[in-house]
Amino acid sequence: MMFPPPSTIGVLGGGQLGRMLALEARRAGHRIAIFTDEPQGSPAGQFADLEINAAYDETAALNRFLQQVDVVTAEFENIPASCLAAVEAVKPLRPGSKAIFTTQHREREKNFLRDQGIACAPFRVVDDLSSLEAAVAELGRPCVIKTAAFGYDGKGQCKVTAETNLAEAWKGFEGHRAVVEAWVSFVCEVSVVGARGIDGSMATHGCVENQHTHHILDVTIAPARVEPQIIAQAVELWKAVAEGLDYVGTMAVEMFVTTDGKVIVNEIAPRPHNSGHYTIDACRTNQFQQQQRAVCGLPLGDASQHTPAVMINLLGDIWPAPLTHPDWSPVLDHPRAKLHLYGKREARSRRKMGHFTVLGDKIDQALKDALAIRKALGIA
Repeated sequence: MMFPPPSTIGVLGGGQLGRMLALEARRAGHRIAIFTDEPQGSPAGQFADLEINAAYDETAALNRFLQQVDVVTAEFENIPASCLAAVEAVKPLRPGSKAIFTTQHREREKNFLRDQGIACAPFRVVDDLSSLEAAVAELGRPCVIKTAAFGYDGKGQCKVTAETNLAEAWKGFEGHRAVVEAWVSFVCEVSVVGARGIDGSMATHGCVENQHTHHILDVTIAPARVEPQIIAQAVELWKAVAEGLDYVGTMAVEMFVTTDGKVIVNEIAPRPHNSGHYTIDACRTNQFQQQQRAVCGLPLGDASQHTPAVMINLLGDIWPAPLTHPDWSPVLDHPRAKLHLYGKREARSRRKMGHFTVLGDKIDQALKDALAIRKALGIA
């Protein structure tokens, strides 16, 4: 079913991804309603026609939200299954609850990848110290322990090395299920962001190169500086994930390029992604426009990139004080730099507050200029 403008898109979540979707959807003529457990005036709510602030299990508030929307999407994946089921019972939910439920939990996500035959690191699921010891013995050291649920930006992870005391390491996971992954020797990290429509059509933004600091995305280089066969592998993996999940909407797949020239899936994000923010300035149809199109059942746009670009994340660490912004002159003085701030009230260490993108005729020049701005802003 199609929902052309001025239909109302409902968004579960009030963060920056919902905000950027709201900007694009309203520009196209849609109305936007936000349902979030954040306080009034959330980043997404600042650009919405309606913002309802309540817990995701608050039935009366959710019903009030659903009465005022035509179709629903999610701007983050950690939404209770009961909320997803309640939405899907009365309104189209895109992507569907199956895709979100699978990808919001590492154990389910890894099992999905294995069942679909999609390349990923060898893994074991553990729930106590003895199963952890067995998993490490099988997979070898180094390896990584990750919480099965609610992990992002490196939270809930522990690297196991030859020196690691497993009993001490397990204390951080006690009482929870976890996934132990074999260590992957890789030359770089890449991701593919794309969209799949209700008719099964797909459009990807190509392959980008990502650099992380403290497990948080720091720099995205678009396009990735890798061989064509690596790009082809990455795009095919994205398509396999999208098909396997019967996905509708914008999705990102993060991957490793291994030292032997293979590409394997690391994580799936059932939504637009930080590594796709460069598309706002550098692609003919950006990831949020594609999300709006796919969720509403409209034809997908041309996802191709028209200009090389580098995106740099802006974390709260560079704010002089929680309510005091940095001097943005290094970004604003550059004629091909674009500043994007997320409207968050208060800066905190490692909190994503915004990003900037630098365009260039060549990727090397864009990267040089972006890193110079990054240094001028005092990003360590």
